[in-house]
Amino acid sequence: MLHSRIEGTGKPLLIIPGFLGTSDNWKSLATQYAQIGFQVHSLDLRNHGKSFHSDDFTYNLMSQDVFDYCKENNLNSVSIIGHSMGGKVAMLFATEHTEIVKKLIIADIGPKYYAPHHQDILDGLNAVDFSKKPSRVEVEETLFPYIPDFGTRQFLMKNLFWKESNQLAFRFNLEVFNKKINEIGVALPNENHFDKPTLFIRGGNSNYILDSDLENIKFHFPNYILETITNAGHWLHAENPKMFFEITAQFLK
Repeated sequence: MLHSRIEGTGKPLLIIPGFLGTSDNWKSLATQYAQIGFQVHSLDLRNHGKSFHSDDFTYNLMSQDVFDYCKENNLNSVSIIGHSMGGKVAMLFATEHTEIVKKLIIADIGPKYYAPHHQDILDGLNAVDFSKKPSRVEVEETLFPYIPDFGTRQFLMKNLFWKESNQLAFRFNLEVFNKKINEIGVALPNENHFDKPTLFIRGGNSNYILDSDLENIKFHFPNYILETITNAGHWLHAENPKMFFEITAQFLK
């Protein structure tokens, strides 16, 4: 069963983080959704956060994990927010279980195929040698040459935890990500469609959703609208959480 953070009472809202993200990244936004009448379920996908590790890592399996979570928690009608890889999971889940999903919000990802583009991040993560018992500062120093962007480094550093009193580790399953990195770019199957209200939000400084992608989005999600947060990149919910919340809350209401 997937690990989750549950907050609030009311209409169920699932939050599915992206690659290397966790439920903890969404704490502030989850609290705000709870304050406007939602019971927020922030999930850790398999091989992420505090959820189980598995050698198997595909969108079909991650969608099934979400279905099992809904079944276990008696969630028969949900709205979903999915970011990046979590958005791909949300798309697949919504198109396979349309009877469960009321509204769908996809943050900065499209249904198309994406070529592998996480290699610098993986190289940096693989360069960390935990056998030397590095401190948090030393881990960040190792990541810096590979990942010069401060915000991205801080995002990754949130995955560190004390495995033992003097031994740090990453919570995610890096070994599986190294082997299965191509799975992250897989396209939504051509036959999959979702006709209910769908909101796509893109970062104005991001190239994940291009104008040329909109025809493909409409093919899969004919009842979609698009919003752009002009001063944000791929991590739009972290870069401009105020506007992200305002846009999504209005859509959910």
